[in-house]
Amino acid sequence: MADQGVKALVFDVFGTVVDWRTSVAAEVDALAAAKGWSLDGAEFAARWRALYQPSMQPVRRGEAPYRRLDDLHRDSLRVVLQEYDVALDSEEELEHLNKVWHRLHPWPDSVPGLTRLKKKFILATMSNGNVSLMVNMAKFAGLPWDTILGSEPAQNFKPKSVVYLTGADWLGLDPSQVLMTAAHNHDLGAARKLGFKTAFILRPTEYGPNQHKDNEAESDWDYITNSMEELADKLGA
Repeated sequence: MADQGVKALVFDVFGTVVDWRTSVAAEVDALAAAKGWSLDGAEFAARWRALYQPSMQPVRRGEAPYRRLDDLHRDSLRVVLQEYDVALDSEEELEHLNKVWHRLHPWPDSVPGLTRLKKKFILATMSNGNVSLMVNMAKFAGLPWDTILGSEPAQNFKPKSVVYLTGADWLGLDPSQVLMTAAHNHDLGAARKLGFKTAFILRPTEYGPNQHKDNEAESDWDYITNSMEELADKLGA
């Protein structure tokens, strides 16, 4: 399949490139075992993640100034710890757990596929994660980004148009030359309206064994695949 004039690929990261759920769950389970807490790491991770979108809404609505995702994650973590009626012993422990989002493991196909794609295209994040989060994750997981774009450069959160358009502008490219890649239909829909090319990668266990959304491509995206390596195949990389 032709690359349709694409010069750069930009990626949603949480869920598309890395497996946040099992990564967070494993660290929470280990911490719970060490502290004698009675809780399920996967449920804890899901609850923490459930606060992700609501935490960004005041910024999207223009009711609050931009804040880094690390800060929003920390606020949400305090809420979840209180809901589970457990406590950490220090702010240092809290900060270490909060930065589990910097230590997420990639899906098995992510690094091989990205490594192939990098030989032909510019690769960048298009994530709501702040720059330090994305850089640390890339170091941890071996993600071969050329640059970090997304939320912090634009001082807002997807799906606000400014996030996608700032990314294309910083690359010096027209949106039509940029392929937005995500496992989330709403993300691709927002990018397509701005003229971006779109690629859907199915991640059927992002939310666990009983996934309730993004179980299939919900539109005729330019590329629809089951893995990063399949996307590389389709783009001739």
